[in-house]
Amino acid sequence: MMNLLSIVWDPGIGLHLGPLTIRYYSMMYILGFIAGYYIMKKIFENEGLPTKLLDPLLTYVVLGTLLGARLGHVFFYDWPYYKHHLIEILVPVVQTPNGYKFTGFQGLASHGAAIGIFISLWLFWQKYLKSKYSLLWLLDRITLTIPIGAALIRIGNLLNSEIIGKPTGTNSGFIFKQLGEDFPRYPTQLYEAGAYFSLLFVMLYLYWKTDLKKYEGMLFGIFFVLLWTIRLVIEFYKEPQDDKDARLLLQTGLDKGQWLSIPMLLAGLALMWYAYRKYKQPK
Repeated sequence: MMNLLSIVWDPGIGLHLGPLTIRYYSMMYILGFIAGYYIMKKIFENEGLPTKLLDPLLTYVVLGTLLGARLGHVFFYDWPYYKHHLIEILVPVVQTPNGYKFTGFQGLASHGAAIGIFISLWLFWQKYLKSKYSLLWLLDRITLTIPIGAALIRIGNLLNSEIIGKPTGTNSGFIFKQLGEDFPRYPTQLYEAGAYFSLLFVMLYLYWKTDLKKYEGMLFGIFFVLLWTIRLVIEFYKEPQDDKDARLLLQTGLDKGQWLSIPMLLAGLALMWYAYRKYKQPK
């Protein structure tokens, strides 16, 4: 439902197919992996690599993303809870007074996903590409696939009414009915998704229309700087994820997501400088 200024948001949790419910969040993850697969297929064809490598690459990235995102949430955001509920870390259940209840995974962190993806790509590179290409060569190209997945995941967060924005203090914004609220919030999920779609087009342009892919590490560095700058800025409009995060925000002016983004942003700048210096060295 919508009026001229606000949207009452209540899309449900997923598509109901008889007794089966396919959650929107899961669908967004699947769509992100599929889209990334076809982007990498175009890149492999352009670079003359055998497309048979795409299947193991997808397997490594899927496992790295999901494990990294899950463990990132556990250790970065909610370890005081999970240290007493270890089974819930990798098993999608929640302990209740009547036993365990299946819930699906309800905590995934993008910073953990970034670390998981990096480790999975290093393992893939070690096994399949090390003899011909550098790790930076692979990282430069995989960055073209990540923004669309990140954008779709944020749309999934919106559909789940989670990772919500702060109240707007006006009559405009999204009213999250699933949360029992009657006041508008910033739709930060849409802001972030839109920014990531824009990042996708920037990275595709840089790969296909410029010579920056010759600077090994440059595309990856640019991607890291832009990605974590987006996260750093939009966090100002998000609600803290828990009480500890709220206290950190009050004490320092930045929340945990922003503090985790800063070193990654700086790493991106350092990598851009390294790529430029290395490419300009006399051959």
